[in-house]
Amino acid sequence: MLISPAFAQSAGGAGSDPGLIGFLPLILMFVLLWFLLIRPQMKRQKEHRQMVEALQKGDEVIAAGGLVGRITKLTDQYVTLEIAPQTEVLVQRAAVQMPLPKGTIKSLQ
Repeated sequence: MLISPAFAQSAGGAGSDPGLIGFLPLILMFVLLWFLLIRPQMKRQKEHRQMVEALQKGDEVIAAGGLVGRITKLTDQYVTLEIAPQTEVLVQRAAVQMPLPKGTIKSLQ
């Protein structure tokens, strides 16, 4: 015989159903992914949405691409920014990245 009887018997027991223990690493990986990636991203999205909804005329903001300006007009989808005297640009509300403290633009000019 090439295979000993003891070795052949132990190999048959290894094919049993692992049950919940087999899925435990997969479950732990999903939980880790949730707390490290998904949950913080959802929190940032919520904060950005609240910031965009709270925008008002006269606020100073930074828009995507680094545009710094003061809000002159607001609509549901767009914001008009005055980036220089007599120079206005129209950007989407979602493009506004961050509000600035009042008087920031005056100190930059």
